[in-house]
Amino acid sequence: MIDSRLVEISEYTGEGYRPLVDYGEWRVAILRYVDDLRPENIKTLERHNETDEVFVLLEGRCILFVGDGDKLEPVDMKPHKLYNVKKGVYHTHALSEDAIVLVVENRDTGGGNSDRVSLTEAQRERLATESKVFSEKQ
Repeated sequence: MIDSRLVEISEYTGEGYRPLVDYGEWRVAILRYVDDLRPENIKTLERHNETDEVFVLLEGRCILFVGDGDKLEPVDMKPHKLYNVKKGVYHTHALSEDAIVLVVENRDTGGGNSDRVSLTEAQRERLATESKVFSEKQ
């Protein structure tokens, strides 16, 4: 076993979002499937007002939805590519049940410097249509 003073080894196999490393001003987290991220259950968008946020799909499928709050654009994430959502851009994700997404963000990213808005019925329908690949239980 390696000395933890040399390297810190972390993993997360649960559901949802979990920070694994906080260092200085940045954080690395894992986002895994949770029922709230099924397309039919997504009700809000969020944006971070002071920082970008980076996502990397490690396994499964993830559709990243980005936009200005009114219009949403789907991005079908490809494994091992970096997706940098710029500060001030509204976003959410639809994940397959086997999805694992690496998240890199500022350590203080959260409610104090982020906004959430409710999706309109039209946005929820578009999100469900664009994510139809996830609509059936896998």
